[in-house]
Amino acid sequence: MNGFLNILKPAGISSAAVVGKIRRITGEKRVGHAGTLDPEAAGVLPVMLGKATRLFDYLVDKEKAYTAVVAFGTSTDTQDATGQVLETGENWPDLQTVYEQSRGLIGDIVQTPSMYSAIKVNGKPLYAYARQGKTLAVPERTVHIDAIDVLREMPDHGVEISVRCGKGTYIRSVCDDLGKRCGCPAHMRSLLRTKSGAFTLDTAILPERAEELAAAGSLRAFLLPLDFPLQHLGRLDVPPALAKEVRNGVRIPASRLDTGAAEGVPLRVYLNDDFWGIAKLQENCLYWCAQMAPEEPERKETCGY
Repeated sequence: MNGFLNILKPAGISSAAVVGKIRRITGEKRVGHAGTLDPEAAGVLPVMLGKATRLFDYLVDKEKAYTAVVAFGTSTDTQDATGQVLETGENWPDLQTVYEQSRGLIGDIVQTPSMYSAIKVNGKPLYAYARQGKTLAVPERTVHIDAIDVLREMPDHGVEISVRCGKGTYIRSVCDDLGKRCGCPAHMRSLLRTKSGAFTLDTAILPERAEELAAAGSLRAFLLPLDFPLQHLGRLDVPPALAKEVRNGVRIPASRLDTGAAEGVPLRVYLNDDFWGIAKLQENCLYWCAQMAPEEPERKETCGY
């Protein structure tokens, strides 16, 4: 199986466990995921199968969207509901205050994630140090937030927000920062990722549903094509006269191609409208970055007359 599955990861299971489940039910050894979700979070988890695993570096992971509940009244060492309480307060903000203070978190901001984040230091995630009782200086990072919408009040001094942001943004740190700006300690009560690049919540399926479809022999119908999440890349259609070069994966002189693409920019390459992979123009030649020969259609058995 070569393509992508749009999986709705439930809370309480790791992204790696989802990959393991998909590997088991499909029998495909090459399975991976794009954009890790914490075990406590739910939402869209793009899963790559077969040749799709070669396309990881070309996926759009800068466009993400989340819905989160900010719990005002306590901050925690993990910045979410699983941690130990660090501070309490009762200066509950109203929706207008939350909205006004959220404006200061839009654009490029500097975050200091929790010690329980997956950021790696010396090749080891911070949460591994934290579980050993070690405390390190957590590196700051600059991230970009496109928009924060304040949606509604929730029980127990909660406020539901939606966030559109770029790669590497920690929503629990957004919740913690929002509490500081509002003058009331806060943490992230729950998190749902609604968008990851081209993958959205409305078409995602639960792992259990994927298992049912696999058992019925119909999971392949939910497999998204290899070029589905690559529409942000430019398209290059190679003339049929160069079919042999394309099939052999050799470099092609730029003079034989009709393209005005800039050098070094990844392109989607098609031959006879079939997707053949990713390539770049370098030194006046088209070099392959990730080649994916289209799958042969299934051949039906015929009689020998």
